[in-house]
Amino acid sequence: MSDVPSHISLAGKTALVTGGASGIGLAVAAYFRQLGASVLVADLADTAPAGFESAYERGDVCSESDVIRMVERAAHEGRLDIAVCCAGIADQLVPTVEQDIETWQRVLDVSLRGTYLVCREAGQRMLPRASGALVTIASVTALGGFPRRNAYGASKAGVAHMTKSLACEWGGSGVRVNCIAPGYIATPMVEQVLERGRLDGRRITERTPMRRLGQPAEIASAAAFLASDWASFVTGAVLPVDGGWSAFGGSGDVATS
Repeated sequence: MSDVPSHISLAGKTALVTGGASGIGLAVAAYFRQLGASVLVADLADTAPAGFESAYERGDVCSESDVIRMVERAAHEGRLDIAVCCAGIADQLVPTVEQDIETWQRVLDVSLRGTYLVCREAGQRMLPRASGALVTIASVTALGGFPRRNAYGASKAGVAHMTKSLACEWGGSGVRVNCIAPGYIATPMVEQVLERGRLDGRRITERTPMRRLGQPAEIASAAAFLASDWASFVTGAVLPVDGGWSAFGGSGDVATS
């Protein structure tokens, strides 16, 4: 264990964070930079987030050419050490019989197709060097059935499964692939859904053992662990960061079960 660092550091690492203009992605990018990584943020937003004006690439993860451009720019002298796939969009949150296929397909394209393209392109840079770490973002909706969430849940279940498959395929080549399954996190996307009344914030917190929403920084710290040398023997993991949501098996809310 002598080669394990005394603290988590990403110094000297190059990293790409997709979906990095806000929410979880921005928290990941900011924390990785704090830990010493050279970070490129990629997103569809027209404006770069504060502090990343010179390290921002606008693009759509659903576009193969855009992803190739993102990865090429993120790689320093052809080397890419870390990629974190945070790009995602919310689904309709309406009964299945009222959902339209175009919206359903867009949700799958952003989360699943986008993650696949980023992993594929990043893997092309990492495999020849026999080194690299990929972190994908799934959801607790990937771990169980969520009514009216079949687009989002299916896309995130696909991400979790693909993570395990890539970990098995690339593990012998020195490239690690892990997944985080967040619970309900206080991101702009979740807050907008709560404000529109599509989700009940009170019921969510009552159902969560830790009795609150998570914070983007709490996902960022988990991503930093998985991307760092501290997780050197961790690959193919799907790590719930959900305040105990996926562990709870009682009926009703936590306090009365």
